[in-house]
Amino acid sequence: MRSAIPGLPSPHPLIDRLPAVYQEQDFLHRFLAALDEVVAPDLLVLDNLAAHLSSGTAPADFLLWLGQWAAVQQDQERPEALRREVIAAAVGQHRIRGTRRGLVQAIRRATGTEPEIRENGGTAWSPRPGTALPGTPGARVTVRLRVADPARVDRAALEELVASEVPAHVTYRIEVLPLEPAGEPS
Repeated sequence: MRSAIPGLPSPHPLIDRLPAVYQEQDFLHRFLAALDEVVAPDLLVLDNLAAHLSSGTAPADFLLWLGQWAAVQQDQERPEALRREVIAAAVGQHRIRGTRRGLVQAIRRATGTEPEIRENGGTAWSPRPGTALPGTPGARVTVRLRVADPARVDRAALEELVASEVPAHVTYRIEVLPLEPAGEPS
């Protein structure tokens, strides 16, 4: 987090808090100036706490902490603007986590590509007992990603992302395929 920043002025110098009789002592000026240098970053954070808790206005060195607070795994290699966007969307993403829509949004945000998602489950309602269940047994999801160069996709990161987004009991398969030439159906 923050540490002493040389030359950063304190918004509330400690010497100003002392009675006038002590403000004339040179030793106290030097001693409290050293303390001011140490606590100035903390005081500035507290004075601007709302800005530090917003992904849009937080200082760059706070983004990792803010992401951890919102339970967001961050890749420090990503551009700062993208990291800010991921943090801003975290609460909404947690709300739809484990759903098809949540998986699509997470993959799109991470890769910049629209995935194809195929599920084997389903829901149905029937007034008669014993009606056949929809879908097939065993929950499975297939994630198909079509990209220009499949070799450039970080397969391990994609696996980790999908594993964190699908429910624990659901198995998944990931297919990274080259883009289809125009006019050919999948």
